[in-house]
Amino acid sequence: MGPDSSRTEAAIAARRGRTQIMLTQVEKAISQLVREQGRVTVRSVAHRAGVSSTFLYENAEARNLVQAATKVAAARRERSAEQESDRIESGWRERALNAEDALKRTQAEIQVQRRRIGELMGQLRDTSQTVDGESIQRLATENTTLKRQLGELTREHRALRERLEGARTNLRFAEKRVADLEVQLLEVAQQA
Repeated sequence: MGPDSSRTEAAIAARRGRTQIMLTQVEKAISQLVREQGRVTVRSVAHRAGVSSTFLYENAEARNLVQAATKVAAARRERSAEQESDRIESGWRERALNAEDALKRTQAEIQVQRRRIGELMGQLRDTSQTVDGESIQRLATENTTLKRQLGELTREHRALRERLEGARTNLRFAEKRVADLEVQLLEVAQQA
């Protein structure tokens, strides 16, 4: 072996050593990004590892490391987005169901009160001609009380209806947001 051959071998060994150092830096950068829950991309790994993007594309081992980390990070983001979506959706759904139940109860109570007022109004008319002044005063007071209760129940019914509509609107917004996030996840997955 001549001096040129030993120089070539030394250059190859030095290049392999630099490549191994760069691969170690890539592994370290990927683990830091994963630990910090940062976005794992060729550019971010190259920047963090202090290597070129070309190295990450041309070196098979580096390319495999980045691809594997990208897949793991995408799966983690997708699970996280799904969990957040489920949590938001369940909250809105529960609020909407509660508002609907309260609205049904209020409507039933209003119907009961209206029937009761109708009965009392009929009794008042029937007895107003034959009953003394004190009974008429008592019935008129009871009628006024029932009208006030009906007004309060009507206002409560209106407020519950508005809350239900708001909850439904928020649920539609949350569902749209979830759909948008799913589209973003698909785009990220396709880019990877």
